[in-house]
Amino acid sequence: MAEKKHSVLAVLEILENESDEEHILTCPQLLQKVEERTGMRLDRRTLYSNIQMLEEFGYSISKFEDNKKGYYLTERKFERSEILLLCNAVHASHFIPNTASRDLVDKLLSLRSRYEQQEFVRQVYLPNHQKTENQELFLNIEMISTAIAKNCMISFTYLTHDMQKNLVPRRTEPYIVEPRYIVYEEGRGYMIATSRNHPGFIHYRLDRMKDVQHLEEKCVRLSNDQDPYEYSKNKLFMFSGDNMTARLVCDASILSHMIDIFGKEVRIIPASGNRFELCISAPKTGILWLAQEYMDAMVIQEPESLREEFKEHMKQVLKRYE
Repeated sequence: MAEKKHSVLAVLEILENESDEEHILTCPQLLQKVEERTGMRLDRRTLYSNIQMLEEFGYSISKFEDNKKGYYLTERKFERSEILLLCNAVHASHFIPNTASRDLVDKLLSLRSRYEQQEFVRQVYLPNHQKTENQELFLNIEMISTAIAKNCMISFTYLTHDMQKNLVPRRTEPYIVEPRYIVYEEGRGYMIATSRNHPGFIHYRLDRMKDVQHLEEKCVRLSNDQDPYEYSKNKLFMFSGDNMTARLVCDASILSHMIDIFGKEVRIIPASGNRFELCISAPKTGILWLAQEYMDAMVIQEPESLREEFKEHMKQVLKRYE
């Protein structure tokens, strides 16, 4: 009798894994699959009772009287489009290692039928060669999140690539910082932190951190003028350095790109000749990189010193090709 009561879980698992609108299970098929998986031989009355019990617990099941074929789950925790979106995002995220990506995608797909899982695998995907090889990403996120909640400092090793393309420690001694927030910019995850040896905020890539350890020392309380959200918003492409204000003149062809980068709150000023101006506050390195990336459609207008620095930089670049 106890086994019969537990059969409702077997029925639910089979409906979740084996059924959808295109793959409806008849009553005999459902009974056979329960027996194959559990060794329990149910009668139709017990199966009907299990279906009713699942419906009472909130599961939406299409039955024979609804579709004239059999049984399948009509609603799941995530819609098919939502699962595909999440799987695509995981696969495209450079900072999630390949192994962790596969595990996450498998867990997400397990929420849909096996037929949809197979369809997803057939659709996807070229390998993402930009993924990190650092396998400690999720551990880093857990350790940093806990440290932020406990308001304690952390130590860690920070990695960089050598000429053999291996991740190696940037320096021998560990970094010691006060973790403040975790943010995601340009497909990467970053920890925003403060340090007793560095004024203001600093940031580190989560996928470049290793051996994160909690320290007993507590973090110093942030002052009222320290805003980590403002810091991350103004760190163009997460380049380090102090912010400076620049005025850029851009062709209308890159308007959408600028809104994608700076958000809709950026001030756009129409200019002559199908162009527009925008003022930004960002690190100098980030502004120079942006101007180089969009050099065919963007000009640094102010400050004059930055404009001249970019011109000199471009002269040096041209010399390399002579």
